[in-house]
Amino acid sequence: MEPSTTTNLVLSPDAPIDLQMHTTYSDGIWTPEQLIDYLVNEQFALAAITDHERLDTAVALQQLAAQKQLPLLIAAEMSTSWNGELTDVLCYGFDPQGKDLNNLAQDALRRQHEITQEVYAKLLGKGYTFPRKLEVLGESGGEPRDGNDLVRLLVHHGYGSDTESPGHIVFDAGYFYATSDLAAVVDAVHRGGGVCLIAHPGRGKGFTRYDASLLNQLRREIPIDGFEAYYPAHTAEQTAMYLNYAEEHHLLTSSGSDSHGPFNKPIKYRAALSQRLLERLGIQIK
Repeated sequence: MEPSTTTNLVLSPDAPIDLQMHTTYSDGIWTPEQLIDYLVNEQFALAAITDHERLDTAVALQQLAAQKQLPLLIAAEMSTSWNGELTDVLCYGFDPQGKDLNNLAQDALRRQHEITQEVYAKLLGKGYTFPRKLEVLGESGGEPRDGNDLVRLLVHHGYGSDTESPGHIVFDAGYFYATSDLAAVVDAVHRGGGVCLIAHPGRGKGFTRYDASLLNQLRREIPIDGFEAYYPAHTAEQTAMYLNYAEEHHLLTSSGSDSHGPFNKPIKYRAALSQRLLERLGIQIK
């Protein structure tokens, strides 16, 4: 593997970074080129593109960013479950060619594609039609890859109402998230030299909402490295709680916008907010 674009990187405490974003490689609207161009034009000093389960694109993204002189972390977001509940995990600094983590990612992608195709067929059977699917999903050749694509098809074709949103239509047709076991993901990332942080731990909306008690329970079972403390949907009280918990237990924290397109743009978080994580990944803050 070629040297990382973050090798020997030194950032000032105020350097603007964003450590969670998504492209058309998973469920984003940005193409990789559009997102990287935006980050370069806005003078971000470091970024992480965390497409779901897409370990196979991590090196290509680094190469594309290197052409624009944008330092980019090796990163991905893994969809996992713990105690039967959804928990997204941000993975940084792992070996993108690691067999065990790739096997988990590819298996989850395969299952998600199968679920999506089954739901799409059910929607067609219920009378929904999508004559403009190639226009809406051009980046995937018109083929829905996940629930977000199904929702986009419904929205662009005028389906949904105040009483039945496009999201409800998709889930009522049987959609659900394909996940990997959290412990297996953390173990595979650690063996690949990386770290795992819980994404948007206070968000809820179908995902586990972590408080201190639940974090204690999780950490007794799984050696998680930290969590995304700074996130747009977190309240000030939640952010303060996560920062205090991380300080008390010597955990890593990250900051991410969860940008999926121009409708929710990347956020310029100060590098100092994620200093412990960045230093763990070999990046100096001074």
